[in-house]
Amino acid sequence: MPAATQAMTDSVVLITGAGQGIGAAISRRFADLGAKLALVDVNPEHLQQLTSSLSGAEILTLSADVSNKEQVGLLVAQVIEKFGRIDVLVNNAGIIRDNLISNISEQDWDQVLDVNLKGAFLCCQAVFPTLKSQRSGKIVNIVSRAWLGSIGQANYTSSKGGLVSLTRSLALEFARFQINVNAVAPGAIDSPMTQGLTDQARERLIRMQPTGKMGKVEDIAAAVAFLASDEAEFITGQVLHVDGGKSCGLLSL
Repeated sequence: MPAATQAMTDSVVLITGAGQGIGAAISRRFADLGAKLALVDVNPEHLQQLTSSLSGAEILTLSADVSNKEQVGLLVAQVIEKFGRIDVLVNNAGIIRDNLISNISEQDWDQVLDVNLKGAFLCCQAVFPTLKSQRSGKIVNIVSRAWLGSIGQANYTSSKGGLVSLTRSLALEFARFQINVNAVAPGAIDSPMTQGLTDQARERLIRMQPTGKMGKVEDIAAAVAFLASDEAEFITGQVLHVDGGKSCGLLSL
């Protein structure tokens, strides 16, 4: 049995934005590894559909807005009440409101920063006392290759760039408590987010990929599971790009 499988057995994993796409794939991965799951999503219907496909796992589902401090505090308290501990936090909840800077409304700016960055901050802050008392824990933040810069995504890239900086700062703050904080940066992934694009936009994304193809949600789930395992015990403050090489530079097309 692989070490990562042993490491996840009976661990309590809290996943935000768990209901579909990358979040659902991460949830399935940890369920397969024997973890106890606390699955959070703003849409309870997505959670219902997901949990119906997860057989054998011990699951707590919670509908919450991660940008609301009161709701985050309540959901963490509910996880502790049910499972008694938290071993892994995966901050996956995120939204996009793409537009050129001249057309981004203040509301679209605030909503993206609130969910993508503030939400992760609130969740990290809320679980920290528990992880500190345990003197153990793993936090994995889902960022994006776009944190390096992307036209028409000033709000999104700012939120993900801020989340990279939060990851690095918390890695330093939490290290003495044996808490690891890392990030996974997906590239173009075949998920509900990209499936909503036009055929032309999807083809353009694929042309820009060094590999000539999109990644799978399972690719991200595998990276998250590794960073949450005992095999990654001496890795903290890092960004793991899972993007088919796109973060290396632009192709000449």
